[in-house]
Amino acid sequence: MRLYCLLEKNMHNNNYPLTLLLATESIYKKAVLEKLGIPFVSKSPSIDESPLPNESPRELVTRLSIEKANKIQQEQNTVLTDSHSFVIAADQVACFEDQILGKPGTKEKAVKQLLMCSGKQVTFLTGLALLKVGESAFTCVEEYVVTFKHLTENQIIKYVESEDPVDCAGSFKCEGKGVLLFKSMQGRDINSLVGLPLIALAELFERYNVDLFDYLP
Repeated sequence: MRLYCLLEKNMHNNNYPLTLLLATESIYKKAVLEKLGIPFVSKSPSIDESPLPNESPRELVTRLSIEKANKIQQEQNTVLTDSHSFVIAADQVACFEDQILGKPGTKEKAVKQLLMCSGKQVTFLTGLALLKVGESAFTCVEEYVVTFKHLTENQIIKYVESEDPVDCAGSFKCEGKGVLLFKSMQGRDINSLVGLPLIALAELFERYNVDLFDYLP
C-alpha cells in the first residue's frame, strides 16, 4: 500500500512529474539516487542472477539489469501507467583476472578475497537499464578500475573487522573506509563503485529526451 501511495503522490505532484522506481533493496544504491533530490521509491526484484553458460561479465550485467527492470514493470503494471514513469535497474560484478568476485558473505571469505587482490587491479562492471513504461529499455555498461595497495594480512583483517563488508562485491565499501585499501582509482563516476553510475543514468534519460535538470527540487 505504501508503494502505491508514494507512486500516486509523485505522479500527480506538478513539481515532480517523474515517477521513478528503483529496482533494488540495496541501501547503498538508494543513497546514491537520493543525491539528486528527485523522489523515488524502491522495490527489490526477485530474479535468478546465475550466469548463463559462456556468458561474459558484460553480457551478464546487461541481461540482469534488463530482467530486473522488466520484473518490476510487470509487478507494478497497474500503477506504472503514467507517460513519465521509469524503472531504474542495475547489476554489478567485480572482475579479477577473468574471474567474477561475488559478495563474500563471511568475514573469512572477505579477508581471502582482499588478500588475493592485494597489489593488483579489480575491474567493476555495472550494467544499467532505464525502462520507460510501455517502451524498450536503454542500457549501458559502466567500467571502473581500482588498484589495490600491497596490503598486509593484518591490515586487511583490521579493515574487515572495522567495516564488515560481507555484502559488497569485492569485499570493500568505497564510500567508507575502503578507500584505505586503494593505490588508485580510474573511472568517470565514483558512484559506479556503489553500483549506480549517475552520469550514465542521466545520459540514458537524455535518450528518452528527459533532462533531469528540469526535475531538480
